Amino acid sequence: MADTPWLGDACSLVEEFRAGRRSPTEELEATLAAVEASGLNCVSFVDPERALASAAAADTSKPFGGVPFGIKELSRYEGWPDTEASLVFRDRIAGWTETKLVRAELDGGVVPFGLTTASEFGGLNVSVTRLNGVTHNPWLQGCTAGGSSGGSAAAVAGGLCTIASGGDGGGSIRIPAAFCGLPGMKGTAGRIPRGPHTSIHPMTVVTGVLARSIRDIARYYDVTCGYDSRDPYSLPRHDRWEAELGTFREALRNKRVAIVADLGNAVVRPEVAELVQAAGEALAADAGLRIVDIDFSAPSLGLEWAMGNLASLRSELSAHWPDCEGELTREMAFGMRLAEGEYDLDMAARAEAARTRANETLAAAFDEVDFIISATNPDVAFPAEIGANTRVGDQKVGLENNGALTIPYNIYGNPSLSIPVGTFADLPVGMQVATRHHDDALLFELGAIVQSERPWAPTAPLAPC
Repeated sequence: MADTPWLGDACSLVEEFRAGRRSPTEELEATLAAVEASGLNCVSFVDPERALASAAAADTSKPFGGVPFGIKELSRYEGWPDTEASLVFRDRIAGWTETKLVRAELDGGVVPFGLTTASEFGGLNVSVTRLNGVTHNPWLQGCTAGGSSGGSAAAVAGGLCTIASGGDGGGSIRIPAAFCGLPGMKGTAGRIPRGPHTSIHPMTVVTGVLARSIRDIARYYDVTCGYDSRDPYSLPRHDRWEAELGTFREALRNKRVAIVADLGNAVVRPEVAELVQAAGEALAADAGLRIVDIDFSAPSLGLEWAMGNLASLRSELSAHWPDCEGELTREMAFGMRLAEGEYDLDMAARAEAARTRANETLAAAFDEVDFIISATNPDVAFPAEIGANTRVGDQKVGLENNGALTIPYNIYGNPSLSIPVGTFADLPVGMQVATRHHDDALLFELGAIVQSERPWAPTAPLAPC
């Protein structure tokens, strides 16, 4: 039996299975043991019996055949808890499995073993809930793992499993990926279907994965992307994401890139901005990009984005509200009360007008350049117990600052990739690269170039932890 879970990426673990050097059952047992011993508090539910049966029957010829797989607890997997990371639904059980998870398991061959922690209803970009408590960053106990996919990021970076599902409605893949030293991709809206029972409004949510390598993410896209009739906004299938890695180097040459660490509207720690500037310049040199200056400031849409999501939450809570207010986290309860008092037809109209202006602003920027590079997070991971960062270094900021660099691309729907580019104060820093709609493959190529030229550690220094 393996003493610890595999500490490389998922693709290399499959190679180990196929070569007979490890087995899916041994790997799963190592993962389950690591989860039980871990102090990260990043897994909220495990199903050993079901997982062991799946591992024993694993087909290692499949893309992820036999690989232990954590599922973000905001997703639905039939027979498992369906809590939305909230005390309100702590006893609810999922009656169906989401399309992407069906594809990951049946077509990809993953072995789901349990649920990874998330922020309540995905409403915050930190990793604290009343249901599960604090999920810790594997780089430093006591620091946030980010959110809402914080549990998946912590499990992967913490050495418990090589891959886990995620979702991104305002940075919920990219923020925890950057805080935990992982790559994190938000694809073009609709790339991976969200059905069945797809919630449409406010059209900012995409799904994806937390993984240790670009090829892992690309392979996951191969397995899960493609049109599904129960998500009317899903895109046609493309199944050569991994195979095409390395084939776009010439296509990148002389493309234009702007490096705007703060996107013109966020407060970014100077040391983080310096790392991102240097990493962006290095990537431009490696890929043959031309750095150009543009006058760009991403419009602030935090309030409109939040109100739109709270309208969806009101539907989710249904008859439970307002009696359930005392069971919600303080921030979610406050947001619901605020939305009840402020969100009306006039605000909805202003929000749509602002969104149209924002789309025009970004479209104009991508008329001038092919890529925009920024920091992913304004700062490195901050103490988890404060809930959300209110300072960047010595400067006081509003809560909206923590998502100011990622939310814009959810509003616009453009693909963006967070890439690990070093550390400050021994905590990871992420660089975000964004491009035009549907050019996801170019981001994978840029990420692969960084990983080849300046590889990042696949797990935190003390993993498994």
